[in-house]
Amino acid sequence: MQLMRVEVDIRKLIDEALKVLPNSYAPYSNTHVAVAILTSNGKIFLGVNVENASYGLTICAERVAVASAITHGEKNFDAVAIVSDTPESLPPCGACRQVLAEFADSNLLIVSYSIKSGKTIK
Repeated sequence: MQLMRVEVDIRKLIDEALKVLPNSYAPYSNTHVAVAILTSNGKIFLGVNVENASYGLTICAERVAVASAITHGEKNFDAVAIVSDTPESLPPCGACRQVLAEFADSNLLIVSYSIKSGKTIK
C-alpha cells in the first residue's frame, strides 16, 4: 500500500522553523538550529537543538522534531526543513540521517537554510 504524499511548501516549513529558532539552547557551540518536519498526513512538527555540558548528550533539532512527531502518533515523513544561524546551510548529521531514515523513504525531501547567507540547499 502506497501512502498518499502531501504537496511540500518549502517556504512554509522554513518559516515554521524560523519561529522556534530563538528557542534553541546552544551555549557551548553558539550554533542555533531549528527544524520543521512535514508528515505524510500534512502535519508539521518542530524541534530545536538542545546542548548539554556533556556534549554527547546534546540533542539535535532533527531528533527533537522526530520525537515530537512520534509522540503525537506520526511516523511517516515527507520533508524536513533545517534552519541555522550559521554562514552556510547545515545538512543533518549522521545520527539524524539514521533516525530520519527510520521513518521516511528515499524520497524524503531535506532542505537546509542559512539565515546568515540566505542559501537554501536541497
